[in-house]
Amino acid sequence: MKKRIYFILFLFYFPVLGFILHLNGVFTGKISSYENLFINIAFLLLIGILFILSAFSFARLNRCTDILSAATDSIYESYKETGTCLWEEYKDREEAFGHPVLDQAFNRYRIRMKSYYSKWGLRQTCDLEEYINEDLLDQIGASHYNSSLSGTMTGLGILGTFLGLSLGLSAFSGDDIFTIADNVGPLLGGMKVAFHTSIYGILFSLIFTFVYRSIMTCSYEILSDFLLCYRECVMPPAADTRETAGAMLVYQANMANSMKDIQKLLQGQAIEQTQGLERIVQEFTHRLSLSMGADFEKLGQALTTACESQAYYSQNYQTMEATTRELLEANRILLQTLDHTMQRQEMFSKELAQQQQQLSAACNTLNEEISNQLYTFDQMRNLYEK
Repeated sequence: MKKRIYFILFLFYFPVLGFILHLNGVFTGKISSYENLFINIAFLLLIGILFILSAFSFARLNRCTDILSAATDSIYESYKETGTCLWEEYKDREEAFGHPVLDQAFNRYRIRMKSYYSKWGLRQTCDLEEYINEDLLDQIGASHYNSSLSGTMTGLGILGTFLGLSLGLSAFSGDDIFTIADNVGPLLGGMKVAFHTSIYGILFSLIFTFVYRSIMTCSYEILSDFLLCYRECVMPPAADTRETAGAMLVYQANMANSMKDIQKLLQGQAIEQTQGLERIVQEFTHRLSLSMGADFEKLGQALTTACESQAYYSQNYQTMEATTRELLEANRILLQTLDHTMQRQEMFSKELAQQQQQLSAACNTLNEEISNQLYTFDQMRNLYEK
């Protein structure tokens, strides 16, 4: 009902229009002053045009909020049926709402979300509120126009006051009591215009302020419900950093196991080669010693040194295995550090959200106090001018 409350403007407008016409003698045929009638009709027609323009902007805003409300119900129903995140259903929809402004904002949001995808999945997410928010509703509902309309009508009332007084004083002339008495009638007629325009200018300003704030408050509530529903049922979760680090650790562990198997294989081959080479050297040295003498004993010693080098090569592979174990331990410590960092970031985000809520509440309270002070100042100024 709050969304259609702007019809109250016209329910008050037409009775005030009829009352002003009645006071000026239009229905009785006894028009006392055509100037007064013309000024009142001109001011009321101007206010009526302003009301019509506001009604069109409120109607556009209502269509938008109706679409958001229907989208909220649709998302909840789909989520109850499937029980899973609905992002796969919405990520390729170019016309998710059937509203040009909302669809344009949602498509820009989809493009940004797709840029966050990698081969490991969705790296991070962004909130839909960055694109569909209260500023967007203000744009659709022409808030820049409606927010100044209340002051405009108050200003029209004050303008009518001075205009009526000017008309009354312009017709007032005379130097003695007799001529002054004859000019009291035009002066009172101008004062009538002044008071009438001030009364319905302030009246319409108060009514419009109430209507405008009610409509915008209802629209913001519908938007808040939609964003909450979207975050719960549609927004995809980002890839967990701890899961990614765990996958990297498993990958490195597999690589370390593979290197260990290769090292064992090479170590076994080196031992077999060393033993075979020793047998060959011994047999070769023995035969040459028998046939050619003891000079070949030095050749046997050189070959023995080569075998020792092969054994040292095996020890180097064992050192590589120990280094790999140390690398795995360092990765485990890195994973614990990342987990601790994520917990601190979650605590910081919660504290930041609480501070933002407190700041928003303080701003709302300050705005209400400023509005009340401005309204009190307008009332005092009107009383002073009267």
